[in-house]
Amino acid sequence: MDDITERTTHIPVLLDAVLAALRPRPAACLIDGTIGAGGHSAAWLEATAPAGRVLGFDRDAVAVEAARARLAPFGERAIVVHASYAQMGEIAPPLGFAAVDAILLDLGFSSLQVEDAARGFSFRQDGPLDMRYDLRQPLTAADLVNGLSEGELAALIARYGEDRHARRIARAIVRARPLASTAALAEVIAQAVPPSIEKIHPATRTFQALRIAVNDELGELERALPQAVALLRSGGRLAVISFHSLEDRIVKRFMRRESQDCLCPPRQPICTCGHRATLRLITRRPIMADDEEVARNPRARSARLRIAERL
Repeated sequence: MDDITERTTHIPVLLDAVLAALRPRPAACLIDGTIGAGGHSAAWLEATAPAGRVLGFDRDAVAVEAARARLAPFGERAIVVHASYAQMGEIAPPLGFAAVDAILLDLGFSSLQVEDAARGFSFRQDGPLDMRYDLRQPLTAADLVNGLSEGELAALIARYGEDRHARRIARAIVRARPLASTAALAEVIAQAVPPSIEKIHPATRTFQALRIAVNDELGELERALPQAVALLRSGGRLAVISFHSLEDRIVKRFMRRESQDCLCPPRQPICTCGHRATLRLITRRPIMADDEEVARNPRARSARLRIAERL
């Protein structure tokens, strides 16, 4: 199997749940904010034939290439843009996606990126400390690892990795600098952290923290969510798949806030905020993959799907 075929046969997470939530129908339009290899979008285009359309975004040029290859059979019904989903409010309307039926955000990084050692996302194979989704941006993981102070590194690991050993890890990294490879960094972390009964590798949370920081993942999500709501038509649905608590917390709070008419403190007798609900919650609790899907696609184990509908 050649490289591009491998990319275009990627298994999308929670596909059945996403389609059920977004209710595809003929001629409906979807914005796929993190199109990846195009699996969700391909299923949407099949379900909305003959006139349904997709506008996909991705910061990763490799993912854009893979998505365009997978969606090529659908012709002009699919548009894939090399840009961040946090730019959808600016890019979508001129392309004919000003009031859409559904928006999907499948967050986090993909197996396409993890499996490419040269991208530096994984400590399981040696590669450069890169971790950029968009190779056009200058900041890399190496810049953070070798440039931040011990205190800044500890704060970053604690905030984005939620690792209780953040200070110990940061101290070990600073002592071992300069570091240039994923294997070297993982080894420093493994030696710095005391033995644990946890099943995950001791470097997992630090690598997560660096990836989030390099790509400003949480900031991108916070900027994108209001834009997504503005682009949905009345009755349109927003579905977000997150893979860790930091993302899920942002999505949960945003959807809950936008489903309320007033945000004033509970004891305040008169509303002065003027806020009006824009969303109706479809899921009070996130949808998760069943055992069968997890067995077929282990990445689905940590996936959380939340859905809301535009009022």
